[in-house]
Amino acid sequence: MATTTNNSKNISTEQVKELRDKTGISIMQCRKALDEAGGDMEKAIIILRKKSGELAARRADKTFGAGTIASYVHATGNVGAMVVLSCETDFVSGNDEFKALARDIAMHITAAKPKYVKVDDITAEEKAKAKEVFETEVAAQTKDKPEAMKEKILEGKLSAYFAEQVLLNQAFIKNPDITIQGLIEGGVQKFGEKIEVSKFVRLGVGE
Repeated sequence: MATTTNNSKNISTEQVKELRDKTGISIMQCRKALDEAGGDMEKAIIILRKKSGELAARRADKTFGAGTIASYVHATGNVGAMVVLSCETDFVSGNDEFKALARDIAMHITAAKPKYVKVDDITAEEKAKAKEVFETEVAAQTKDKPEAMKEKILEGKLSAYFAEQVLLNQAFIKNPDITIQGLIEGGVQKFGEKIEVSKFVRLGVGE
């Protein structure tokens, strides 16, 4: 019968701290992930992200009863943003780390200029207008291509165009290895509650 080796004793405090600094997940979860990954830092990060996504999916039907409003204004004073980050309870909304997460998202919005929170926020009218523009471009580039290929290319261009404008799809400015969606899923794992950006506003002088 196969035996399972416990790697806990081989995981150093420094490794756990490094993983926590990279992910913001609790020390206990970081140690478990490192144990599961056999001490491999990159594998541990993947494990944590996978578990974050699974936990977020399990809490998808939970309702919001609390949250916080965070703001960020660039040092120039010319641009800034406010964001409403919702959660389930006052216990989490009053947590300093939760407030810091909201501020990080506000800072990201200030820099990345998203237009929508999620893909579902894009209206049919906006999609139709963008499609008209890209249809002309695709038609010029793919004159002799089959219609199915033209449609696929058009869908790809539209997807790329809107992805850049959707907050949840954007790479987090402080850690481009994860998206804002991934950042929020990490928060779900950290705080044990459903978390969501309910709304945001970005203001810029002269914009």
